[in-house]
Amino acid sequence: MKKALMLLLFLWPLFVLAQTKVDTIVVYSPSMKKTLKAAVTLPSDYTNSNKKFPVVYLLHGGSGAFNDWHQKVTEKELVNRMADDYNLIIVTPGVGPASYYYDSPIMDTVRYETYIISELIPFIDKNYRTLAKKESRAITGLSMGGHGAITLSAKHPDLFVAAGSMSGVMNIDTRLWKVQEDFRNLRVQGQKAMLGDINYDGPIFNPYTAVGMVDRMKTNGLALIIDCGVEDFLIETNRQIHQLLVANGTPHEYIERPGAHTWQYWTEALPVHLFFFNKYLKRD
Repeated sequence: MKKALMLLLFLWPLFVLAQTKVDTIVVYSPSMKKTLKAAVTLPSDYTNSNKKFPVVYLLHGGSGAFNDWHQKVTEKELVNRMADDYNLIIVTPGVGPASYYYDSPIMDTVRYETYIISELIPFIDKNYRTLAKKESRAITGLSMGGHGAITLSAKHPDLFVAAGSMSGVMNIDTRLWKVQEDFRNLRVQGQKAMLGDINYDGPIFNPYTAVGMVDRMKTNGLALIIDCGVEDFLIETNRQIHQLLVANGTPHEYIERPGAHTWQYWTEALPVHLFFFNKYLKRD
């Protein structure tokens, strides 16, 4: 059996709420030569009809996992409820720790942009009844996942109608992060291992960070929502991208509210993002 056919090794239930179903899938990545897990949450209507559904990709944060959004939210089975409330499919993929959803120019084991865009999305569209078009697909995530959602959508506007970020790393320049020096140094070394020596300074930011995508975001026409808690250690990176988007005239919804880098904050943020996306996602 060729490795590409290993994509078919998937589907065992993670858990079931009423008729809402969550599949754990295993997807082989030819670009990285390894398998990765994801959870696919199907609305109740999926098993009761032959309809096709919009898809929201929901990304986890640094050192997280594909099932974080199911296991760590402070409202039990929130993702299940969101899938039912908005009658759509929600996919929560797993990626490497501190990998930021980009393709490393150095490490062939860090090609998560290729994985999400060229491997996972086609797999989901092939194996589930999705509306496989940009008008019916959105992406968001928390922290590192917010960075992934904003950068992937900016680079691939042909695939998404809307994108969001919750407490996102809008700039991988750790000088803007309010963190302890040991954590800062850990992230700096990790970035150097994956990216080599790159320029972190504006106004021409490096192409591996969300703030480096603002010119593309101006022209690609995606609906954007960015939110962050005022006590979050990444608040300055969010204010920075907001200011850059205001300066270049990119329409976007920007929210600051009380909260820190916590699951309580993200539990409250997810329904806001789904409400926002629902205005733009097309259904047959």
